[in-house]
Amino acid sequence: MKKRILSVMLSATMVMAALAGCGLSGGETAAPAAEQPAAEQPAAEEKTEEKVEEKAEEAPAAEPAADAITLTYAEVNPLEGTIVGQMAAKFKEEVESRSNGSIIIDVQASGVLGTENEVLDGMLAETGTVDISRISAFALTSYGGEKSKLLSLPYTFVSREHYWKFAESDLAQEFLNEPHDNGYPLIGLFYGEEGFRHFFTKEPVADINGFKGMKIRVSNDPVMVGLVQGLGASATEVAFTELYSALQTGVCDGAEQPIANYKSNAFDEVAPNMILDGHTLGAIQVVVADAAWNKLTPEQQNILKEAGKAAGAYDKEISESKENEVLDGLKAAGINIVDVPDKSAWQEATKKVIEENTKGQEELYQKLLDLNK
Repeated sequence: MKKRILSVMLSATMVMAALAGCGLSGGETAAPAAEQPAAEQPAAEEKTEEKVEEKAEEAPAAEPAADAITLTYAEVNPLEGTIVGQMAAKFKEEVESRSNGSIIIDVQASGVLGTENEVLDGMLAETGTVDISRISAFALTSYGGEKSKLLSLPYTFVSREHYWKFAESDLAQEFLNEPHDNGYPLIGLFYGEEGFRHFFTKEPVADINGFKGMKIRVSNDPVMVGLVQGLGASATEVAFTELYSALQTGVCDGAEQPIANYKSNAFDEVAPNMILDGHTLGAIQVVVADAAWNKLTPEQQNILKEAGKAAGAYDKEISESKENEVLDGLKAAGINIVDVPDKSAWQEATKKVIEENTKGQEELYQKLLDLNK
């Protein structure tokens, strides 16, 4: 019997030595599972892989690569050149690093998985195509996020400081949890912002009066429709993925987006005029589907929460500088940029849409405004 035990131990030792000779350690197998095709991998993600590999050398991954959980993250904008794209890359980096490669974030950008509404519909239907998505706050209105509509009302946030005072408050968690509290299978993870949103047009617009009669593209949202109508323009619903061609062919005369998104989607090629009215700060929320959340352990769920905090803080850090960098580039390229030093006429024109969309939530909306005091 002793000879059999000794023989088994000797065989096991020889197998382990052979594996070590081939370099098949648990720590090194985690990194390849996180890799994506080079053409789709932004620089920030390359740094992520390096960090994952470094950490893997210090301590083996909690799970072998074959057992790693992959969560698909949808983003309608490109990764390169956008604030939300860089935030997505940071979230990926943080999750994979904190989990030692046992959770992989597969970022699918440029709207390849559909519009924000299409992505949300898929998450609610539990198709499994999308696990996590970055969503504009106003898009959550039809998905149990009635309070989030207040975040997109015109001229609510007068500065980034005002917005982040909200996003880092206890009140913000109430907004973030609302869809789930209302029975929708969505968990709110964290907040971010993509910069102030401005109008851009094919033909020059000198002031608010220039919008009368124009066809301005909007998403299917009552706030944005009301905003455009308040300016005397016609609200034209066009999918974001079709906006470039809609501007090119004259289906619409203009649209609105944050500065970085305007440039990264090449809208400056077909609508080279931007008026800096800053009608709303692009409040965003990152949500995860219940089905994806429930397959994670409590420890893994906490990793997503902590990674979300880090990604939100990174967004806050880079947003203004990135926006200014892109704006300077647009000016240098000859894009017609019109400043709006006095917004009183714009605020007056949008009073109606604010009144209509705060009914029943007047007190809550006032709390948002009071955060600027």
